Amino acid sequence: MNITFRQLRLFMALAETGSVSAAARMVHVTQPTASMGLKEITDAIGVPLYEVVARKIHLTQMGHELAKTARAISGEWEAFEQQVDGVKGLTRGKLKVAVVSTAKYFIPRILGIFCAKYPQIDIALEILNRDGVVNRLEENLDDLYIMSQPPVHLDIEDEVFMPNPLVLVASKAHPFANKKNIEIALLKGDKFIFREKGSGTRMTADAHFKRLKFKPDVRLELGSNEAIKQAVIGGLGIAVLSQYSLGDKADQEEVAILKCKEFPIESSWHIVSPKGKKLSPIATIFKKHLSEQSKEWVKA
Repeated sequence: MNITFRQLRLFMALAETGSVSAAARMVHVTQPTASMGLKEITDAIGVPLYEVVARKIHLTQMGHELAKTARAISGEWEAFEQQVDGVKGLTRGKLKVAVVSTAKYFIPRILGIFCAKYPQIDIALEILNRDGVVNRLEENLDDLYIMSQPPVHLDIEDEVFMPNPLVLVASKAHPFANKKNIEIALLKGDKFIFREKGSGTRMTADAHFKRLKFKPDVRLELGSNEAIKQAVIGGLGIAVLSQYSLGDKADQEEVAILKCKEFPIESSWHIVSPKGKKLSPIATIFKKHLSEQSKEWVKA
């Protein structure tokens, strides 16, 4: 088999976009050129790599294996290029990070400080729900992954870098808004608003309530922290949210953090990568940067 780097990049683009035309745009070639290149790759491998169903590209098992191999090769080459740049005294390249949606309240600022320090580094940031981040982790699409509930079914490197306290919030009009030492049993008549099943916040909250033997009366399940905050402000119920999702003090004035004895729930933010993955020099630098910045956020 004789396949070039250019062809591997084209196939990676196809795997990522699921479209020949989109893959062509990604690698800056025409669609006919991309189609011809994909045919050449398939001919070189000798087995079908993808099929078209309802006008959409679906990779075969061997196609998935090729995409996985191509990403590994590309990652190794990018790491080598970064090492060469390091020898030359340069810090440049690309950093790919995928984070769960709640991390959007602090990761962009941490990235901003990083980019100011290393302006020649390009950042690709994916903000998704937990399932989306886990899927990218399974496919090894990024350098690092940030989440509060790492998957237990995958073989991963997992490092805790910052606390993620989960607090109980209610509208300012809630009768317990200004109370202290609230017993959880007193909330039995309240309606609860939760994140969707599968989110890290929901998983942690469910486990906590199970330990307390308290069954919350769920009124709504929403897939957005912002939607939950608005529902709480509107008096639709109380909710469990990451303290980071409340923003600064001005934002917190819109909701009340209930001073319940069983809260906050102690949770953590994790830096995750596939087990055995050799981090690029830039990813290693960013991982150290995350740990340094976390100390500042904890102080704040």
